[in-house]
Amino acid sequence: MLHALQLKKGTTERTGTSGQAIEAYMRAGLVGKKPNQRADYTDYYLLNTPAPFLGHELVLIEEEYITQYIGCCVSPGAGVTVKVHGSTRNLEQFARANRCTLSDHVDLAHELREVAIRNKVPKGHYASLSCRERDAKRDDDS
Repeated sequence: MLHALQLKKGTTERTGTSGQAIEAYMRAGLVGKKPNQRADYTDYYLLNTPAPFLGHELVLIEEEYITQYIGCCVSPGAGVTVKVHGSTRNLEQFARANRCTLSDHVDLAHELREVAIRNKVPKGHYASLSCRERDAKRDDDS
């Protein structure tokens, strides 16, 4: 999954694709063959079994892409939500280095309800990392 979120040096392109990363998670049985939900341009995959991600616990993968135009505004790429274990410093460093947006102290239960996913979410400290096209290009505008 890291390659789908990392930038190619000197570009706004990612080193891997979210589709390939998600297929690997499917083959490993970590996510279902189909997303738990598709809302607007985004597929949401809840992990069946937690997986490690930068020292934290990966719980949700988001993949944004266009198959059919339904209105403004698609921003291809991926995002993840993790249950934080310890400090978010490594997530902050990754976000800065790869032009991603980090949202800390995410209310995951609320975020899931917003896209019509009803799932029990254990209490905890959650953070989301968005590594979409708009995140990578955001710094180009400054």
